[in-house]
Amino acid sequence: MKIPSTRQLQYFVRLVEIGHFGRAAAASFVSQSAFSNAIKELESTLGTRLVDRTNRQVTVTSIGQQVATQSRLVLQDIAALMELAVGERQPLSGELRMGVIPTIAPFLLPRILPRLRRRYPDLRLFLTEDQTQRIYERLMDGELDVLLLALPWELRGVDVVTLFQDPFRLACRNGTLRVDPDNYRFNRLDADSILLLDDGHCLREHALAACKIRNTQKVQRFAASSLLTLIEMVDADLGITFLPAMARGSSLLSNTRVKLYELAELSYRQIGLAWRKGSHRVEEFNLLGTFLQENR
Repeated sequence: MKIPSTRQLQYFVRLVEIGHFGRAAAASFVSQSAFSNAIKELESTLGTRLVDRTNRQVTVTSIGQQVATQSRLVLQDIAALMELAVGERQPLSGELRMGVIPTIAPFLLPRILPRLRRRYPDLRLFLTEDQTQRIYERLMDGELDVLLLALPWELRGVDVVTLFQDPFRLACRNGTLRVDPDNYRFNRLDADSILLLDDGHCLREHALAACKIRNTQKVQRFAASSLLTLIEMVDADLGITFLPAMARGSSLLSNTRVKLYELAELSYRQIGLAWRKGSHRVEEFNLLGTFLQENR
């Protein structure tokens, strides 16, 4: 009996998530024709229509939705099978797919990765940088093995280990008149003084909570789409912001006039690792966590 291939299931799940053949094919790094043929082959193998196609949109059929759900489970089982085989090798060797958020990657990874390669030369680390929700979804779909992220964040079906606290720092342009950084008081800020990242970036939520920003009139409506943009806006003295302490000395700040100042009250986010419950690589992930704690 002919059965679907892993590739066909992966493509179909991606099509359901994205809802567009062209964009789903691009996300899978294949041509649209090859992607479309794989979906047609899957429909032929299963003997049912999974999607209704029009020029403008893709509508997943009722049975298609059920197939997508089951496909995710199958892909997770395959990932677990691979993890079982990997578990027989030396710890932190072979392929490891790690998701990391954009507000950690440029600050921590340049310091960590050279040391990690020296300590574990047989490790092949593949990195995916994206927002927390997106890498979490890829973890649960079996596309990633472990996440390096900031907490707290609602995560279901995963085990989480907290590694360390990352305090927030006041970030402003040197010489700004918007704030006295040595005598910072939130209630002294003018309206529209605070710049933050767009919704969806956990740094925004963590900064709002940790730095006790309750008066939204202090926060500008115009939010930055990336960390680089946020720092450039602060460098142009368009406002102040709050950056994690790990940002100090990073390349993103090196050619700017942005300086970091300690806050009187302890405000921080937590940095941790997360992986799917039941993973056979728990020992490796704990070993990686210990390494990150010792070399951050």
